[in-house]
Amino acid sequence: MSCPAMAQLLSNTLYYKRFFPYYTFNILGGLDSDGKGCVYTYDAVGSYERVRYSAQGTGAGLIIPVLDNQLKSPSPLLLPAKDDVTPLSETEAIDLVKDVFASATERDIYTGDKVEIVVINASGIRQELMELRKD
Repeated sequence: MSCPAMAQLLSNTLYYKRFFPYYTFNILGGLDSDGKGCVYTYDAVGSYERVRYSAQGTGAGLIIPVLDNQLKSPSPLLLPAKDDVTPLSETEAIDLVKDVFASATERDIYTGDKVEIVVINASGIRQELMELRKD
C-alpha cells in the first residue's frame, strides 16, 4: 500500500470513529510513488495535510519553532532558488530529533520520559530509545 493510500485510509478510520475511541492526533510518514519522503499530519477527527515535517502533542508548540529554524530556508525569495526544507543525513536527522525532544522535555511537564526513534532504511530497521527525564 502506498503512503498516500495509507494516509487516506487512516483519515477514513479516524473520521469513522471520530468521537470514540480514536480521538487522537497522528503523524504518518513514508515514501510516495516517486520514492520521496512524505509526512501527513492529522487533526483529531481525521482531516489531514501533507507537510514537510510535523510534531503533535503538548510539546509541539515548542518543537515546531525549532524545526522551522533548523529546516526551513530563510526566505522563498533567495536566489538561486532553494528547496524549502534543508536536506539532512540520517545522523543529522536523528540528532535533531533528540535535540528538539530534550528541549521540549525541559519546558513541558507533559512530554514523556523517553523518546523512541525508529529508523527504517535499505539495511533494515533500527530502534533507539533515549531517556528524556533524569529526575
